[in-house]
Amino acid sequence: MTCKKTPSTVLSPPLISTAWRRTLPSTSRRSSIRSMAPPSIASLGTISLLFVGGSRKEESEFLHFLIFVDEVMELVELDNLKDAIVGLPGITGLSTEQRKSLTIAVELVANPSIIFMDEPTLGLDARAVAIVMRIVRNMVDTGRTVACTIHQPSIDIFEAFDELLLMKRGGQVIYSRPLGQNSQKIIEDFEEILGIPKIKEKYNLATWMLEASSIAAEVRLGIDFAKHYKSSQLYQRNKALVKELSTPAPGAKDIYFPTQYSESTFGQFKSCLWKQWLTYWRSPDYNLAQYFFTLVVALMLGMIFWRVGTKR
Repeated sequence: MTCKKTPSTVLSPPLISTAWRRTLPSTSRRSSIRSMAPPSIASLGTISLLFVGGSRKEESEFLHFLIFVDEVMELVELDNLKDAIVGLPGITGLSTEQRKSLTIAVELVANPSIIFMDEPTLGLDARAVAIVMRIVRNMVDTGRTVACTIHQPSIDIFEAFDELLLMKRGGQVIYSRPLGQNSQKIIEDFEEILGIPKIKEKYNLATWMLEASSIAAEVRLGIDFAKHYKSSQLYQRNKALVKELSTPAPGAKDIYFPTQYSESTFGQFKSCLWKQWLTYWRSPDYNLAQYFFTLVVALMLGMIFWRVGTKR
């Protein structure tokens, strides 16, 4: 979990990034980065978008892929909206939290083992946040590693994560460790530093953590948290762990892909053509407007240049 401070303030956090770690042998050995922007193809349905995302995945049997798409829909709690149209944000189609879930599902059909998510709760109310975070937790329970940034999380969201990577301005790491039960480990580690006040009862842990490690706190305590972390035993343990995990296992082979893309050029062309055809088929108003505009322009040009060639 990564926490960064904004350049304009030393207290309020802009990003809190959290990570779950699991091992899932059945997933493909690849990562997925998601900006969490809602789907922009309003006329496509949820299943259509999943097939578009899944076209990047190597699947030898189409029936097996259909079953996998159904599992993804159930995982992100969209199985009751299989035939729904995405629609326009705030006007038609899916709600905001459903669009977030669909954005996650589009990446899940590629079956990545690691998923990076940029502020999945941005712009959501408390109910929608709970739904999205439940979906994220469902992904972790399948064995995937999830790392995401969250803006000013509540205590419930903060304690839902397993590990924390805290960084100060400039990208310097000042803390990295599993949170422990009820985030007890991070509380104990910070309260051991002389001068840092104990956390108040029912106080937001994320807010307290950022206030305790702010630049103002460094000046007041006369301590550089980055240097303090590097001189700690925790840093040495983490460094040894990184070195251990960076060493390939005996007999391990590098990941090899025979082609740059999982689909051939013709396969990509068919997928894009199918997606575009569906877009036009499900946009009759747009098609009618284009036909009308074409007819009007043709009549105007025809009248303007009527029999021009015979008069010369």
